[in-house]
Amino acid sequence: MSMLKEGRPTTPVPVKEAHMAPQTATGNRALMLEEALIFEIGSTDTTGVDFAAAPQVVSRLGSLARTDSIGLPGLSEQETVRHYTRLSRQNYAIDLGLFPLGSCTMKHNPRLNEKVARMPGFADIHPLQPQSTVQGALAVIHELAAWLVTLTGMHSVAMSPKAGAHGELCGLLAIRAALEARGDARSVVLVPESAHGTNPATAAFCGYKVEDIPATAEGRVDLEALKARLGPDVAAVMITNPNTCGLFERDMKTISDAVHAAGAFVYCDGANFNAIVGRVRPGDLGVDAMHINLHKTFSTPHGGGGPGSGPVVLSEALTPFAPLPFVEKQGDSFALVEEETAEDHHAQTFGRMVAFHGQMGMFTRALTYILSHGADGLRQVANDAVLNANYILRSLDDVLDAPFGGSGPCMHEALFSDKGLAEGFTTLDIAKGLIDEGFHPMTMYFPLVVHGAMLVEPTETESKAALDQFILALRSLAERAKAGDEALKGAPYHAPRRRLDETLAARKPILTWTDSALAIAAE
Repeated sequence: MSMLKEGRPTTPVPVKEAHMAPQTATGNRALMLEEALIFEIGSTDTTGVDFAAAPQVVSRLGSLARTDSIGLPGLSEQETVRHYTRLSRQNYAIDLGLFPLGSCTMKHNPRLNEKVARMPGFADIHPLQPQSTVQGALAVIHELAAWLVTLTGMHSVAMSPKAGAHGELCGLLAIRAALEARGDARSVVLVPESAHGTNPATAAFCGYKVEDIPATAEGRVDLEALKARLGPDVAAVMITNPNTCGLFERDMKTISDAVHAAGAFVYCDGANFNAIVGRVRPGDLGVDAMHINLHKTFSTPHGGGGPGSGPVVLSEALTPFAPLPFVEKQGDSFALVEEETAEDHHAQTFGRMVAFHGQMGMFTRALTYILSHGADGLRQVANDAVLNANYILRSLDDVLDAPFGGSGPCMHEALFSDKGLAEGFTTLDIAKGLIDEGFHPMTMYFPLVVHGAMLVEPTETESKAALDQFILALRSLAERAKAGDEALKGAPYHAPRRRLDETLAARKPILTWTDSALAIAAE
């Protein structure tokens, strides 16, 4: 049996399938339609469109000209529409059901936000338009920036980063610029075990040496170990709060004070800000830089058909080093400050991260979400996110091991382990079983501090009825795994495809299609 480094099996285990319904002649299973590759549907001899004969011209490519068919299939409009519609029905989406992923959460995107983002004044603008013609768009960016500064208690915000990891890079570049400005060469970034996996990757990308800080038995940063490691070579500490164990770092202010006393900066991964928005301001906890995942806290899509958005709020100490461009109100109008116009009042900027300012669709959606909720509504976002996660934790901790269930209330997500499952059963079996139950699997095997981790984040947008249905499914699977139900090892049974060998699928993927007739002819 193939094994990953974590020690979990990756090769499907053969199981008896006598309980399964017989195969159909078409391969279809009711409304789950079997769909061939597009190359296998159409014919190269036909086309869905009639074209006039092309005029005969002399090719300028000479011997490079290709005269044989390139093998593209010809499909009618109906065949094309059906093909892509059938494929789309095999996707799981937030509009179909609860998305329990705990490390990259998706929650409901209100249609009001989508309507505003599609307004012509926002959807049709171009980044190279004269600034006088996009004053409304610049006003939206400026107002959203003001809200983010207010909600976080920080001094300024860089709006141009395109995603959370991009925001991490922005924050560390600002920290590096601040250290260089004072002639302080530091080479180490400390990253607790409970931090997001992108944190050490970003620090290494910036050229820093990364060192781990252990977690305590209750899943939080080991404060004494952190204090013991601080020194003149430490540039920053990258801490996720609430952390990936689903817990709030109670010692955050003490940590920040110790880091600042050592001459370093505090970077906070704000991906989980939805658990504390309206209740806690990171600036009050001594944070110097923090990115905000607009998709998670303020309900923008993951990218939305293009780049996403990961604004970075900055402390007063880092504000002078923030990237260009940024929106500034000048009298009665707004201006986009670029290199040519930064002049002396922003001379210490570390430069720019993107060609243009950011993703307008993300800004409009996030501001719409904030304005429609108001201060009291945003506070309720945090309340409901924490309530939903704790409801799942306490509804399942009698059948699933909750390693930090005694560490106090969880925040945005509930964390379980594979402890107590029957011999030979793993987290992977439960995850695959969830597919048969109609849910996308939760985050598996992360964070690494928990063996066989199952990380579940319901978000604040799920109703109690939706949570109860998910709890019912996960409870059933946990009971089957604890009872040693061999059928679970063959799940999923009702998905478009059966369980794969994960190691081979990752290391030896088949990503190209070859016509079997052509392959035989080539031999």
